[in-house]
Amino acid sequence: MTTKLILTHDVSKLGSAGDVVEVKDGYARNYLLPRKLATPWTKGAQRQIDQMTEARRKRSIASLEEAQTARAWLTENVVTVTATAGANGRLFGAVTTAALAEAVKEADGPAIDRRKIEVVPPIKSTGRHSASVRLHPDVVAPLEVNVVAER
Repeated sequence: MTTKLILTHDVSKLGSAGDVVEVKDGYARNYLLPRKLATPWTKGAQRQIDQMTEARRKRSIASLEEAQTARAWLTENVVTVTATAGANGRLFGAVTTAALAEAVKEADGPAIDRRKIEVVPPIKSTGRHSASVRLHPDVVAPLEVNVVAER
């Protein structure tokens, strides 16, 4: 059995906010709906879909040229993040995507949405790490991160 849903947030390997998708019942019931990543599809939900796509359009980087400019900045620069760490360089927690977006902004970089940053595996130690940022449906930029211990 499948369930028809409207995604309210971007879900990797499934779709972006505003998309109508059909998924298996268990995936919808146990993952997407409890985490509020999707809502059940109804005939009257078309207006909601239109509002979400309009909000996403305003929030996203407008054009491909802007995305390529942002990618050029991200590939040329290394972003430094300070975090609380123990004596052996292991962090207390992990570096969040919000902290990465804020660090890019503080370094006079492009404004990027924290939800578009993917960090695999999580950053849990000091040193040099890499992440990726989906700036545009056609543009993915690498993000180099240098994590230093807070003094």
